[in-house]
Amino acid sequence: MTTEANRQAYHRRIQQVVGYICSHLDDDLSVDRLSAVAGFSKFHFHRQFSEYTGFAAAEFVRLARLKRAAYQLVFQPERRIIDIAFDAGFAAPESFTRAFKDAHGQTPSEFRQSPQGSPRGSDRELPTPTRSNSMSPNIVDFQATRIAVLEHRGPAETLIGSVARFIEWRRSCRDSPASACRTLGIAYDDPKTTPPSDFRFDICGELAGELHANDAGVVERTIPALRCAVARHVGSTDSIGKTVHDLYAKWLPESGEQPGDFPVFFHYIERMPKVAEHEQVTDVYLPLR
Repeated sequence: MTTEANRQAYHRRIQQVVGYICSHLDDDLSVDRLSAVAGFSKFHFHRQFSEYTGFAAAEFVRLARLKRAAYQLVFQPERRIIDIAFDAGFAAPESFTRAFKDAHGQTPSEFRQSPQGSPRGSDRELPTPTRSNSMSPNIVDFQATRIAVLEHRGPAETLIGSVARFIEWRRSCRDSPASACRTLGIAYDDPKTTPPSDFRFDICGELAGELHANDAGVVERTIPALRCAVARHVGSTDSIGKTVHDLYAKWLPESGEQPGDFPVFFHYIERMPKVAEHEQVTDVYLPLR
């Protein structure tokens, strides 16, 4: 086996552990169990995992549980904070509050009211569980679609707060019921190359009928009829940028196609916390000429 093949095999084993953790957050995640999943000796697993990911295994488990808790705080407002704390593996609300504030810079109550998306104080990126997404997009004709839009303008880290406000508006009326209407997002900018204050993203729901006057700042727009390449991304939306990059950098140059005059947009099919992070499904639409 070549050096590159060895590296890829090693990467797959670590990713298998990451995926296992994120889909078994309520189960036993001891070193014995995780080293068995990886197929590594338990005497060396800690060092192998931390060298590859930048996180100790126990630290990654704690942060993954806190990440799920953050989604539950925002998107399951009916759940009590104490129940979310127990789900995250904390025996007491006080210890949960301390750990959550250490990770997010806010208490759980503050986060529920005005969430900031990313953990603070670290330049390390938490590994995200993502399946191997095939770069063989389908070419489709997207029909013109009327949408309700909440415009997010500002740092990508605060996008989760805008999403929460949009969901609250959506639940308050029948203009765009989530059970019957698609949930979409229009990505004007790449957060990695755009100054935080200039980042733009539209949170969208397909309209079922008329958009009624509202105090949430939701406005009506239309995604025009478009010819698009569609690639399916299965896994964490935190890593969806790689699928977008591969569309532009790998597929597009070899396809003979040219990008059209409309931004990349997403159709969110399955999202956290309804499904585990690695089970999220998103279709990525690249408009073409």
